[in-house]
Amino acid sequence: MTDSSAAAPLRIGIIGSAASIVPLHLNAISKLQNATIVGMADVVAERGAARAEETGCPFFTDHRAMLAETQPNLAVICTPHPFHAPIAIDAFAAGANVLVEKPIAVEVAEADAMIAAAEKANRILAVSFQQRFQPAVMRAYEIIQSGELGEIIRVLCVEPWYRTAAYYRSAGWRASWRGEGGGVLMNQAPHTLDLLCHLAGMPSKVWGQTRTLRHAIECEDSAQAMLEYANGALGYIHINTTEAGMKRQLQIVGDRASLDITREALTIRRFSPSLREFSQSSAELFAQPDVQAETIELPDTSGGHEAVYRDLQHAIATGTQPMTNGTEGRMSLELANAIIFSSYAERAVTLPLDRAAYSAFLAERRNAEAIAS
Repeated sequence: MTDSSAAAPLRIGIIGSAASIVPLHLNAISKLQNATIVGMADVVAERGAARAEETGCPFFTDHRAMLAETQPNLAVICTPHPFHAPIAIDAFAAGANVLVEKPIAVEVAEADAMIAAAEKANRILAVSFQQRFQPAVMRAYEIIQSGELGEIIRVLCVEPWYRTAAYYRSAGWRASWRGEGGGVLMNQAPHTLDLLCHLAGMPSKVWGQTRTLRHAIECEDSAQAMLEYANGALGYIHINTTEAGMKRQLQIVGDRASLDITREALTIRRFSPSLREFSQSSAELFAQPDVQAETIELPDTSGGHEAVYRDLQHAIATGTQPMTNGTEGRMSLELANAIIFSSYAERAVTLPLDRAAYSAFLAERRNAEAIAS
C-alpha cells in the first residue's frame, strides 16, 4: 500500500490538543519515521497545555499563532466538528496539509469549501477514516473493484452504537443542532457510512427517517434510510445509540457473488451461474444457482490511526492523494445530511444534495433550538 522509504518529513501541529482522541494520534505519530510534533493548540488551556508539556512541544491558545510560529507542514485537527472547516481553511492559508478527525464537517457545503481551499493552496486534505484500512475492508474493496461481485443489486448496513444518558450529559454540544448538527448520524455513524460509500459507492436517491426514541437530546438517536443507486440497486441503513449486544451487518450483494463483512472475517458467496443468467436459463420453478461460500479469516487490526498517517505521509512524499482524501471523506457527510434532510422534509432527496437547501434547513433548526433554550 505504501512505501516506507517514502517517509516525508512531517512537522505536525495538533489543534484541539485537549480532545480525548489525541492519545490515539500521539501513539500513531510515535511509530512514524521522520515525524515531529512542533506545537499544540486548544482553547481549553489547562488540559491542552498539560498534554503539550507531556509531549515536549510549545502550547498556544490560538491555533493561528501556532500555525504562524511553528510552521507545521501537517495540521491535525481534533476539535469538535463545527470548527473543522474554518480551522482547516486557516491551516491551508498557512501552507500546511490537513488531517481532520471525522466527520469532515457539519454540512456538505463546508466540506466543499475545505476541498476548494486545499486545491487552491496545492495541499492535501485527509479525513481520519481509519476503518478503511481494516484487512476485511481492504480485501472486500479489492474484490468489488476486480468485478468479481458483478453488478451490485443490494446493500444492507445495520450498526448499533449503544450510548448512555451519562454520555450525552458529558458535553453540552453532543447531539445538538448548534453543537453537532445532528445526533447519531454526525457522531457515531460517520465510519459506518464511510465504509458503505467506499465499498458500494454513493446512492442517487435517499429516503431517510430519524427519530429520538430513548435519549433526552435535541437530535436523533436512531436513523434509518432506504437507498437507490444509479443502476437501480436498492439498499437499507439502520444506525442507533439505543441497542446493545448486536454486531455490525454489512452486506453487499452482486449478480455473481455477495459479501458479508465483519471486523474479523470476510465471507464471500459465489453464484454459479450468475443470478441473472440462472433466472433466465433455468426451467425449474423454485431452483437457485449453486452457492459456494468461503470465509476468509483476517486479523482484527481495526484499521488504526497509524495506517492513516502512513498513507498520508506517503501521499505527501509522492504528490499523490491519500485513500481518505477530502473528496472521499465528504461522501459519508453528504449521505448523513441527506438522511436528516429527507426525514424532516418527509420525502426522498436526490444526490448530489442541494447545498443551499440544506444550509437553510440547518439554520432553521439551530434558530429553533436557540429559541427553545
